[in-house]
Amino acid sequence: MKKKLFKPLAASLLSFTLLAGSFTPAFNNESNQTAEAALPKTAAKVTVNEVVDGDTIKVTYKGKKETVRMILIDTPETKHPDKCVQLYGPEATAYTKKYLLDKKKTVSIELDKDSRDQYGRLLAYVYVNETMFNELLLQNGLAKITVFEPNTKYLEKLKAVEAKAKKNKVGIWSSTNAANGGCAPVKKPAPAPSPKPAPKPAPPKKESFKNCTELRKKYPDGVKKGHPAYDAKHDRDKDGWACEKS
Repeated sequence: MKKKLFKPLAASLLSFTLLAGSFTPAFNNESNQTAEAALPKTAAKVTVNEVVDGDTIKVTYKGKKETVRMILIDTPETKHPDKCVQLYGPEATAYTKKYLLDKKKTVSIELDKDSRDQYGRLLAYVYVNETMFNELLLQNGLAKITVFEPNTKYLEKLKAVEAKAKKNKVGIWSSTNAANGGCAPVKKPAPAPSPKPAPKPAPPKKESFKNCTELRKKYPDGVKKGHPAYDAKHDRDKDGWACEKS
């Protein structure tokens, strides 16, 4: 009797197993899950209004106009009152403008323990879509690690990125001068083109007359020396007038 009951039960279990194996539960798109996981939950969306330089931007955050200084990085100077424009400073600024002023991209910021510096600027990690922009600047050799305690949440991660850029001699790490904050060459303004001299007027075309009778048909009073029609042979008294009326 037990054997007879076992076979139908085993068959039922087998059918259930096969059915369960063919069932695929519905999940959200995997790429969306990954993207959401990459952006910290504490990050807040902002609107970028202006790029001051490579590591400083002006944004609208929670309805207020704010200046944001990126944490743990320092790009070469371009506007420091006491320093020259440093090598790779203009490139860092251009790179930040290219990415953060692109209206097609979503920009967010994440604060750390100290949210503001002594100047009242927000201190933040900046994200373009789901990628940390602070990291991109280091990766491309357009910034160095700069630590201001206690904002060190991603310090070890960013140190590794900087080390790789150094190894590959990217950007500021491509020369000792750039790595030490050397000044970018000053572009001399192109010399103004020299004014072209005014063209000399063409000399008047010489006129020739057979005699004074012919000359007076056109110039009844005769002509003075220097006139195109003056000819010494018509100036018999050598007074500087040819064919004048006597």
